[in-house]
Amino acid sequence: MACDLILVLDAQSPRDVTPALRQLQGTVRTVKVGLEMFTACGPDAVREIAGLGFDVFLDLKLHDIPNTVAKAVESAAKLPIKMLTLHTSGGREMMQWAAKAQREHAPHLLLLGVTVLTSMSAAGLAETGVADSPEKQVVRLGRLAIDSGLRGLVCSPLEISPLRAALPHDVALVTPGIRPRGADSGDQTRIMTPAEAAHVGASFIVVGRPIFKAPDPVAAARAILAELTA
Repeated sequence: MACDLILVLDAQSPRDVTPALRQLQGTVRTVKVGLEMFTACGPDAVREIAGLGFDVFLDLKLHDIPNTVAKAVESAAKLPIKMLTLHTSGGREMMQWAAKAQREHAPHLLLLGVTVLTSMSAAGLAETGVADSPEKQVVRLGRLAIDSGLRGLVCSPLEISPLRAALPHDVALVTPGIRPRGADSGDQTRIMTPAEAAHVGASFIVVGRPIFKAPDPVAAARAILAELTA
């Protein structure tokens, strides 16, 4: 199974990353717009980045009552996006309503369920009342998400193998917590290298700081892409 790269835009405005994005045109295809930029600039940020020729992964991690999330999916479907996230912990009904809205308003949009955040350790999960390990909780939520109509998940690379064993082969797995060998792990606790994640079955890996903070972002991105196909 092929694995591709998603570049994280950790910035408040498209203007902050436009020079680097222009350099990366033709090397990176998909970029992730998260809460920081969307909160600061709103839908115009998505339109501006898509206008540069990139596919946009809008990472909003929607989590609310079913009707509100369904309406949010309907609104997001009007934007030039390829992927959108919601929290699987919102439950079956919320995800079913979201999946129905996606099918009706954006058939080609990949709706992704976030299972357990990659910043969460077993101890942190226990503090929220979940006694199981992150792996067991991820598989539980992953099964629920696919049963509810979602076609992809966001998970740490350490949970790719158990998810591949538990779910249909065509489920897309988007994997943050990726650090090239020797890079700083930052605030991530469950991490792998790009090659390791691709080997165990990631569909997409999500990388930001190791590319943007590199002396040559284009060379850094190309090195990661080469590692994915090696």
